[in-house]
Amino acid sequence: MITLQNVTLSYRNGKTVKTVLDDVSLHVPAGKTTVIMGPSGCGKTTLLRLMSGLIEPTSGNVTRETQHISYLFQDPALLPWLTAAENVNLVLTDKKETLGEAVEWLTRVGLEREANTYPSALSGGMRQRVALARALATDAELLLLDEPFRGMDEQLHADMRVLIRDCRQGKTTVIVTHDAQDAEMADCRIVFGEDKKIIIE
Repeated sequence: MITLQNVTLSYRNGKTVKTVLDDVSLHVPAGKTTVIMGPSGCGKTTLLRLMSGLIEPTSGNVTRETQHISYLFQDPALLPWLTAAENVNLVLTDKKETLGEAVEWLTRVGLEREANTYPSALSGGMRQRVALARALATDAELLLLDEPFRGMDEQLHADMRVLIRDCRQGKTTVIVTHDAQDAEMADCRIVFGEDKKIIIE
């Protein structure tokens, strides 16, 4: 589904050049769940952004077999002037006819009572679940999730793992996380080790 060949990403900070990823080669298989793990600041989000095409490598190549991509950012990025249901409905038809389907997705993340609530009145964890419902509702060929469980307690975290597994069975999903428990979701793992060395498991 996604192949990185000898990818390096560097940027200039004043007179200093910082290399975030150095000569990385890996393959994300189609129809599987891949979990990217490692400590904060190791380059997990950068790797995900390269996979999505939001940024281009300094050198090397990124090949994607699809352009039908859904991306859940660390920031839920909800539109503040729309209700929770309307935010989810944006990826359906953005018409009244599909608002019921949007509410169904909110029900699956435990937020059916907040369908008519605006983002400013939701907690951080709730906003994250609305964004997750929206990402899943797209039914994209490739789903990229960057820390999708932020702000959730242990039970919600577990429930959302199950939801993602059920919704994405047989579909290509890449999840960035720092939580070792999320490795249970993985068909394969990309782990940032010492000195940002990437290990494929």
